[in-house]
Amino acid sequence: MKQIIIALFAAAVFVGCDQQKSEIDRSAEAQQKALDQEKDAMGAAAKESQRQIEAGKDAAAAQIEADKKKLEAQAEADKAKVDAAKK
Repeated sequence: MKQIIIALFAAAVFVGCDQQKSEIDRSAEAQQKALDQEKDAMGAAAKESQRQIEAGKDAAAAQIEADKKKLEAQAEADKAKVDAAKK
C-alpha cells in the first residue's frame, strides 16, 4: 500500500513538473516570437528612414543644381546687358 501511494505521489510530481516545463517552453517561445516581430518592425522602420534620407538628399541635390543653373543664367543675362550697353 505504501508503495502504491509513493508511486502515485511520484507520478503526480512528474506530471506537475512536465506541465511547468511546457508552460515555460510556451512562454519562452512567445517571448522569442515577440522579439523577432519587434526586430522585424525596427528593421522596416530603419529601411524606411534610410529611404526618406536618400530622397531628401536627392531633392536637396536637385535644388542646388537648379539654383546653380539659375545663377549661371542670371550671370549670362548680366553679361549680355553689359555687352549691349557697351555697343
